Formats: sequence, C-alpha cells, structure tokens
Amino acid sequence: MPENTERPYILHMLTATPQMSPFDVNMAADAGYQVIVPYCNVGAEHVVTLTQDAIFSRGPKGVSRTGIFIGGRDVMLAADMLDTARHAMVPPFEVSVFADPSGSYTTAAALVALVEKHLKDGHNADLGGKRVLILGGTGAVGRVAAAMAASLGAQVLIASHSDIARATQVSDEVNRRFDIATTGVSVRTPDDLHRALSTAEVVMATAVAGVQVMSAADLSHAKHLLVAADVNAVPPEGIAGVHVMDDGKPLAGAVRQDALSIGALAIGNVKYQVEHRLFVRMRTGGKPVYLGFPEAFDEARAITGVGGAG
Repeated sequence: MPENTERPYILHMLTATPQMSPFDVNMAADAGYQVIVPYCNVGAEHVVTLTQDAIFSRGPKGVSRTGIFIGGRDVMLAADMLDTARHAMVPPFEVSVFADPSGSYTTAAALVALVEKHLKDGHNADLGGKRVLILGGTGAVGRVAAAMAASLGAQVLIASHSDIARATQVSDEVNRRFDIATTGVSVRTPDDLHRALSTAEVVMATAVAGVQVMSAADLSHAKHLLVAADVNAVPPEGIAGVHVMDDGKPLAGAVRQDALSIGALAIGNVKYQVEHRLFVRMRTGGKPVYLGFPEAFDEARAITGVGGAG
C-alpha cells in the first residue's frame, strides 16, 4: 500500500476459547476499529508469532493503526499473554495491546472503584484497611477484584462455596502472580458464611449469574457492613436487598442503617465506559500502550472521581 494512503484501523483479537466475545467485538467497532479479526483457540505459544505477523506486515505508519486485544476466560493466562506480546515487539514495529478476559479486568475495575467511591461519599472512609469479603471470589472477576482491593491495602478474603482447599489455591495463585496478600476462606456451610460475614465491612458478590450467595437471613450476621456490591444482573439478586440499579442506596435489611448497596447495572455502566475509553486510547494514543487490569482500574477510578488517570 502506498505510504500516502490512509490505512484502516485493524484490531487482531486473540482468545484461548473457541469463540471471541461478541460484546468485545461490538465495543471495538464502536471505538473506531474498522477491520476486526478474531483468532480463537490461541495458546500462549502462539502469541509471539501472531504478534510479529501483525507488526511486520504494515510498516511504521501501519503499526500505529494496528492493535491487539486479548480475551478468553483465564485472567492469569491473559496477563501472561499480554506480557508475551509486549516482549515480542521489535521497535519501531510496535502496536498497542489490551487484555480484558471475560470482561473481568474492566468489570472488577468498575466494581472496586464504585466501592471506593461510596465508602468515601457515604462513610468518609478509604478501602485501605477495610475487611473485604469476596463471595464467588475464585472466578475471573473475583480474582481481579481481590488484586485491586488488596493493592489499596484492604484485608481481602477470597471465598469459595466449594471448600477451603479451592479458596486457598486461588488466593495463593493471585498472591504470587500479582505480589499481593489475600486469604482464602470457605463459605460452604451457612455457619462458614456467617463467620466470614461477622467481621466484613465490604462484601462483593462476583459469583455466576442467577445464584444468590447472600440471603436476607445471612445479611443479619453482617453487623459491620458498610458497602455491599453485586455484579449479578440476573434474578435472583446475588446479595439480597441489592437491586441492579442501586448506586449507593441504603441497603434494605442491613444491621447498620448506613450500609449502602451497589447493583449490577451501576457497575456495568462504569465497566462500559472503562472498556470504551481503553479501546479508544489504544487506537488514538499516538504511541504503543499496554493495557491490563492496573490501567483499567486507573480509568475506573478516574470515571468515579476517586483518583487514577485522567
């Protein structure tokens, strides 16, 4: 292609799963990418070749209009693939890369940033030092939310409804990968859950859609609860009393009258803005950027007004 011809914006979308998420494809198109190509069943061993095929085929001007997105379901694998793609670049042949497996980076960023906002607005408190219980914490969003909250100094419990071995395994994996400190806890029985709730100041529900992980009866054991947030938009509520539209409303049935609730649509609104902004930043920034969960969290904090990048 002649150098004076405007080149299309191309996005190569990599996923280890059999399909790329239609949500992410739509988001990329709405952010201005003109050619969007999904690559499915991509293993970590394929990333270097795919990256270098993308950077060497367009010339220095073309790479500025080229990007790579990493999806999938495994937050650890996506983080590793992002690092691998970055190290595969050969400047000046270098393109931007954005990872957001299962939307977990941007969803967790929105979740934790909104918790921060409502702790500040409703309780004049920071997340640092708070006792945070993440129900469904062994999933993709729970792991990333744990890393974000712990990075701010929260005392994070990653809860599993299966057993303590599963919770401890995930906690250890997250701690090693992201150099943080979390603790695994089992909430397999009602007594286990009530013990965990008895000291929690923040509860985040990140379990699969349509599963209630905290009932109205369970809520009575959360005597120190300040904020409850739930990413589940499918009935029943993941946390009883937390409605999908809630954005800092008083939590019905809570022991503390000043306990606040954050619902899935409030979280989703911020998540959407974060993902859109990161796609646009990757396409228009003028120089290569590498966007993982720390950058997603910075963007969410900027949106909610609690800090981070502008």
